Amino acid sequence: MCAERVRRPEGELTRGTTNPNRLRRQDLWTAATTPLPPGALVVDLGYGASPVTAVELYTRLRAARPDVRVVGLEIAQDRVDAARSFLAEHADAYPGLSFARGGFELPVDRPPDLVRAANVLRQYDEESAWRTWDRLVERLAPGGTLVEGTCDEIGRRHVWVALHRASATGGAAPATITFAASVAHLPRPSALAERLPKTLIHRNVPGEAVHAFLRDMDLAWASAAPQSVFGPRQRWLATVEQIRRTWPVLTRPPYGGVRRWRLGEITLPWDALAPQR
Repeated sequence: MCAERVRRPEGELTRGTTNPNRLRRQDLWTAATTPLPPGALVVDLGYGASPVTAVELYTRLRAARPDVRVVGLEIAQDRVDAARSFLAEHADAYPGLSFARGGFELPVDRPPDLVRAANVLRQYDEESAWRTWDRLVERLAPGGTLVEGTCDEIGRRHVWVALHRASATGGAAPATITFAASVAHLPRPSALAERLPKTLIHRNVPGEAVHAFLRDMDLAWASAAPQSVFGPRQRWLATVEQIRRTWPVLTRPPYGGVRRWRLGEITLPWDALAPQR
């Protein structure tokens, strides 16, 4: 009798690049803005060659929800083996954290409440990225959230989108888009364009909302240059204050307000920048 054929995980292998604190900005935003139910199940999809970002996500979410479970999924078995070896060396330090082989099919024991997919879709084309959003959101628990985005290698520039599953039958419903940066290392806001999600990165052209937004952010950044004498953070705050006069920047917690803007963030409703399809 032939052995049962093992199904190949859905998706393509990523480069696996990872660094400590690379996803810190996204982690802290997610912990602050995403309500998780008791005993929440979270998937860190495509965590990379090292388990460090999955461990950091676990630690940051547990600070807000101590009973959360986090499962790191990777396509490559050698990456899963390395992560499990790490856990074996830290036997009791991370209860509720585990690692498994898997991809977009999300092979976990129940629909997750949150999926974080960071730097996973960079190698896909735009249409494939849209389909993957739909596929992942369909696998969420009702009320669940997908946070998908991209950052640079050391975590100074990020853009991510939060998508929600509002009902048992709902598909992908993008809700917000967040731009985040170490403003001390930001030459101009449009430098974040290279970190746009694959559903937007090729739409940064005249006539598209994302292009107009980044153009206006650069103009506001230039106008706020005198605030640089008080530091880059004050310049960023002045930029956000100016841009929200003409764009629907979210201004109330948990997504907006001075507390989040001081972190180098700005969040808008997805519909404000959605591409013309």
